[in-house]
Formats: sequence, C-alpha cells, structure tokens
Amino acid sequence: MLFIPPRNLIRYLCPQKAIIVEKHQEIHFLDYLAVYPEIAPPVTLTDDSQVAFSKYNKQFKPIMIDKFLAMSEKGAIDEFTEFVPCLKIPNTKDFYAVIYWKASLMNYQYILVTYDKSGVLVDKAIIAGTSSPNGEDLVRSVASIDEDWIITIVSGASIQATTEYNPKSSNAFTLEILEGGRIISSE
Repeated sequence: MLFIPPRNLIRYLCPQKAIIVEKHQEIHFLDYLAVYPEIAPPVTLTDDSQVAFSKYNKQFKPIMIDKFLAMSEKGAIDEFTEFVPCLKIPNTKDFYAVIYWKASLMNYQYILVTYDKSGVLVDKAIIAGTSSPNGEDLVRSVASIDEDWIITIVSGASIQATTEYNPKSSNAFTLEILEGGRIISSE
C-alpha cells in the first residue's frame, strides 16, 4: 500500500543527524526570530564564538532555512552547508537584526541580516569569518559590535607558503546599521 502524505505535511532529511523530520508548510517569521537569543552589545565574533552558539542556541528547523535563510542566501544552499543561529540585536524599533553563522566548504561566515517588521529582507553583510579564497591563503576576520550598532571588522590574511603572519596584510573597516535596517560602510 502506498502512503501519500497530506499536502500540509512535508518530509525532510536532516543531513546533520540523518533522521527524518516532519514539518508543516506553515511557519511564521516570529518563530524564526525566536530561535535567536537577544544579546546586547558589545559583542565580539571570532572563529571560536560559533562553538558556544552551536552548543547553547536552538537549531534552525529545515523549513526555516528554506523559507527565511534562502531569502538572504539567494540559492547558495546545498546539503553540505550548515547554519547556526547566533544572536538577535535588541532594541531595534523599526527592524530586526540577526546574525547567523554559515559553514560551507572552506568558507565560514558570520552574516548580519536585517528585516523590516513584516519579515522582508532589508540588507545583508558578511561581518566576520574564515575563508580560503584560492585554496591556499587563509583570510580571517573578527567583528566587534558596539551599543550604537557600529561594527568594527579587522581582517588579515596568511599565505600558505609562509608560516608567519604578516601584519601588513591586515585591514580594518567599519559598518553601521541605520535606523531602517540598512547596513552601510562608515568609512
């Protein structure tokens, strides 16, 4: 006998745990936001921060990734990509600001996303992480967010051929979250 599930039930294979997860098609934006704990600035995001976020924060449900993260990732999601909710910036009046961590092959990023109150994507910026753009060099960025929503980012590269870090390869720049949720460069 062939089982045909009702239309409002979809089955997902969760690659992290290799289990079948049932979900309803209907999920609300506020449910997605509830996964992120509010953490008041100042906040610093480093390579090691994601370990704590992974350990203590709730996980995304697969439907949340499909419905809300796909909006900001524009189709760059495959079965090897992992997402971890990090934090929600509190006291934003006209918008929501959340940060999630994205891990893909040789690319680990903290991504700041802002939404208007109805859940429409306003802006997105990669604010920290580790990547290997050419498969040899390693680029690391650390972000610090202050109470005024100013994000200071320090980025540096080390070349695979040398074992020493060159401080001349470091760059610092700032981003700012405006009242409506737009993210701009402050330089």
